[in-house]
Amino acid sequence: MRIKLLATTLSFFILACGQAQTNLPFDIEAIASFEQPWAMAFLPDGRMLVTEKKGKLFVVSPDGRKAGPVSGVPAVDYGGQGGFGDVALHPKFAENGLIYLSYAEAGAGDTRGAAVARASLQETAQGVSLENVEVIWRQYPKVVGRGHYGHRLLFDDAGFLWISSSDRQKFTPAQDMQSNLGKILRLHDDGSIPEDNPFVDNFSKDPLVDDDGVYGQIWSLGHRNPLGIAFDLDGQLWDIEMGPRGGDELNRIKRGGNYGYPLVSNGDHYDLRDIPDHDTRPEFEAPALWWTPVIAPASLLVYRGTLFTGWRGNAFVAGLASQAIVQIELHGDTAREIARYDMDARIRSVVEGPDGALWVLEDGDDGRLLRLTPKPQD
Repeated sequence: MRIKLLATTLSFFILACGQAQTNLPFDIEAIASFEQPWAMAFLPDGRMLVTEKKGKLFVVSPDGRKAGPVSGVPAVDYGGQGGFGDVALHPKFAENGLIYLSYAEAGAGDTRGAAVARASLQETAQGVSLENVEVIWRQYPKVVGRGHYGHRLLFDDAGFLWISSSDRQKFTPAQDMQSNLGKILRLHDDGSIPEDNPFVDNFSKDPLVDDDGVYGQIWSLGHRNPLGIAFDLDGQLWDIEMGPRGGDELNRIKRGGNYGYPLVSNGDHYDLRDIPDHDTRPEFEAPALWWTPVIAPASLLVYRGTLFTGWRGNAFVAGLASQAIVQIELHGDTAREIARYDMDARIRSVVEGPDGALWVLEDGDDGRLLRLTPKPQD
């Protein structure tokens, strides 16, 4: 068996990535704490929506005051890696009040899968609620187990909804065009399929799935566990995904691209069985950047602000096992890690605030909401 964690490889990555930073370039302010927080999104007035994995949604002021939990949240199948996931605002939220939520949903028997619902966020004197909740997308098929949901949400400037859908630890669905597992998906805001998606016309319709078949949703395939998606300043889509035993990946997502999992990976199976490296199968898209030892990525942000001098256009990855925020320089189709900030806690999410500050959610039962701002210059 080929062993990938050779000392020379490890030394290369230590040199390439740099040691964890001890002198952080930002001040950290603790704002609030939550029980297993997972995601956040900013409202136009500067408040945040924050999800907790067990199934609660809160409206949080910048000073940490919480409203909620919000009523009307869909029933969540909590356990393992499953539960309440991402939250995103409709691009025209100021006009329609619509938000989008992803979560693990129970199915028949012992099966489950991710779902995405949209709802109207309503605030009255009696509290905050979700009204007219409508499920617009589901993972297909639902399977047993509680791992690898993915379900990150992202709107682009044209109003399309992007969803990361993980392989549910079932391996082969990532290459199966009759499944939307192990894929990056592109939909209209109501869940319908855009006519210009890459595989819309490639397959006959499958009435057992839906009128158009799940293949019409697919933008790219061959993904393992994509937990972050973001557009760079040039409008290129990137994803960050957990590898198996080694081989976490940052990928530049191409229309119709196949990223090879589980046929290739720069990691190995957890039982130490070998997986061929990406360079053995050039027909598959190779990662722009990969990590062994892993960073265990949980979210992806491309910074657009100016508060942090020189950071505009850089990507920032929330690291779980690495307990770090990883900074990456993007240039065209290439990427390189330029800094790693030791946070001394598992990091679940990093989001840019309206003023350019970085807002961070720690993972765990008492995960804090942090605000990061540049340290004053001497």
